Amino acid sequence: MASILRSGLLRNSGALARRRVTARVAARPAFTQFLRFNSSEPVSSSKPPLDPEKVRRKQALERHDDLQRDWDAKIMSYDELLPVTESPTSETYLIDVREPGEVVQGMIPSAVNLPLTVLAESLTLPPDDFKAKFGYSKPTPEKQVIFYCRSGMRSASACDVAKRNGFTNILNYKGSWLEWTEKRNNAQKSSA
Repeated sequence: MASILRSGLLRNSGALARRRVTARVAARPAFTQFLRFNSSEPVSSSKPPLDPEKVRRKQALERHDDLQRDWDAKIMSYDELLPVTESPTSETYLIDVREPGEVVQGMIPSAVNLPLTVLAESLTLPPDDFKAKFGYSKPTPEKQVIFYCRSGMRSASACDVAKRNGFTNILNYKGSWLEWTEKRNNAQKSSA
């Protein structure tokens, strides 16, 4: 009989405790709300000023996040690319990101080869090492850089790599080698 009485008390005491907690929790919002609306103190949500080091670190992280966000490089058409190939300047780099085995088929005039597989590593090389490895001057982040490949997929990836390495004036010739050869062949057929 004592064990039945004890188990009954334990069961009921748990229920009583839950009721008290529920009552306290339910009463808190009303009490807090009463204080909030009847307080003469202004609500202060200002945070203490951050130290300059924290501000600098936060700004650096925000810049890094901007670089990591998805983005699309500007797309360049065949008609926009044609004058670049006919009158190259030192301010513009036309970069073929295909592998050397593919480049054997041909390249767009004035283009240089920098395979996508080594692009990220190459953009971090010192200028002298870059020139020794590839035979031309390393593009600097403020120069206009136009990427192309075979069909436009790898050139889009190359644009992302360049953006992450600080380049800002990036274009993607999305038609790439396939469009270039098709348009050049059509132009030659129509002129003949």
